[in-house]
Amino acid sequence: MSNNTTKKQEILAAYEFRHATKVFDPTKKISDEDFHFILETGRLSPSSVGFEPWKFLIVQNQSLREKLREVCWGAQGQLPTASHFMIILAKKNARYDSEYVLDLQRNVKGMPEETIQMIEPRYKEFQESDQKLFESERALFDWASKQTYIALGNMMTAAALIGIDSCPIEGFPYDKVQAILEEEGLLDSKEWGLSVMAAFGYRAQDPARAKTRQSLEQIVQWIN
Repeated sequence: MSNNTTKKQEILAAYEFRHATKVFDPTKKISDEDFHFILETGRLSPSSVGFEPWKFLIVQNQSLREKLREVCWGAQGQLPTASHFMIILAKKNARYDSEYVLDLQRNVKGMPEETIQMIEPRYKEFQESDQKLFESERALFDWASKQTYIALGNMMTAAALIGIDSCPIEGFPYDKVQAILEEEGLLDSKEWGLSVMAAFGYRAQDPARAKTRQSLEQIVQWIN
């Protein structure tokens, strides 16, 4: 069997293994090395025009987890049992001409000023005309939030590949969680907004039933 075939089988096996884990084994903790690996796959994830509009909050403080549990109906089993609990924030103002984007281009990507000035009109057209992102603050935030799901998907897949469970979580009231994070000094609501949560750890028990999905024939249309 070729290395390529083996890799494909390993990847598909990881997708079969992964499920939305509702309760984790609280006695099992992810090693620092393994969780750093998971975070690296998030950091290295692609984003639209490379703006990386995300921040990963890793909530290990138990009292804060309990505060979140009081309002997060979709994380009742995960917050008290997960080895690591993540809140992903999305940048509210990731405009092409924002200080955030300009700093990213200059100090992270190392772009010279002439390059920034050359590409700025194209990014403006992309955000303003192509994607209609300037029609509201919400449109720009939602666009940034979509990018965070790319990173989240990669982190969950990476976790599954090394036998670690996960669960993406959207079951929470946005305003209440945002307020808790602000009160804790973890979020500047002018700069960042809540996108999605995720829990990581080791399952307390196997799923009750096998994974089900629509067939490829139901979801794929070829246009030749």
